[in-house]
Amino acid sequence: MVKLGGTATASHMTAFQGIESHFKSLGIDLEWVLYSDDIAVVDAFVAGEIDMAWNGPLNYVRIKQQLEDECRVIAMRDVDFDFVTHFVTRPGSDILTVEDLIGKKFALGKRGSVEAGLLAHYFLKQSGINPKEDLAACTFFDQRQSSTSFDQKDVAERVISGEYDAGAISGRALIDMVEKGTVAADALRVFWTSPGYSHCCFTAQSDMEPTLYRQLEEAFESVDASDPTGKSILDAEACNSMSRGVSHGWEILEKAALEQGLI
Repeated sequence: MVKLGGTATASHMTAFQGIESHFKSLGIDLEWVLYSDDIAVVDAFVAGEIDMAWNGPLNYVRIKQQLEDECRVIAMRDVDFDFVTHFVTRPGSDILTVEDLIGKKFALGKRGSVEAGLLAHYFLKQSGINPKEDLAACTFFDQRQSSTSFDQKDVAERVISGEYDAGAISGRALIDMVEKGTVAADALRVFWTSPGYSHCCFTAQSDMEPTLYRQLEEAFESVDASDPTGKSILDAEACNSMSRGVSHGWEILEKAALEQGLI
């Protein structure tokens, strides 16, 4: 029996139900459990209570830091490779480089958002900007009153309105908002893009039996949108396919999280 764990969200419940059904059709006996929050998932994986975890990027590096034998990235969504953070401004803005942000107002996403919060703040500092001293204002979504629950939509709206001069939005979020018509294609201009990094991943215990590990890899890879169960999994996880995972791409996040005392 393989036990999969993740945080308790509606999308995870739908995805995990589909994964259980799909894996069992391939002869893999799997059960799943949802936990109250991210830290509970980390604790369960480190304690060996679950064999696999569906981790956000920060959870993955938290687990990696706590284990002597590193966990293994068994699968990732197609959207989790080469994730990027954009710094955006209005098309007519005089901001052309990160250095031009000095004296300007900059909007970040949630503090807990890797791409628009933690890493965006880290990228500012790495670019030579001291957010507290060099910017007229630099706020996280959590510090602002907003009419939307989606932090990166809030960033886009405040930059477009001129309330903030620039802000941080992930490449994926910007594409999604443009495709859905939430943001006009010409409403924002990207003036800086981060190096690519890895995002969410399915993580397996390091001591998992090699044959079972390969079976699980192949099972994730075989999730197909042309199959109703496969489509339910992919739709719930907002992706088009799943692939074998990679062990690189979290180095920047790990460094930023250590610097901020988050791991």
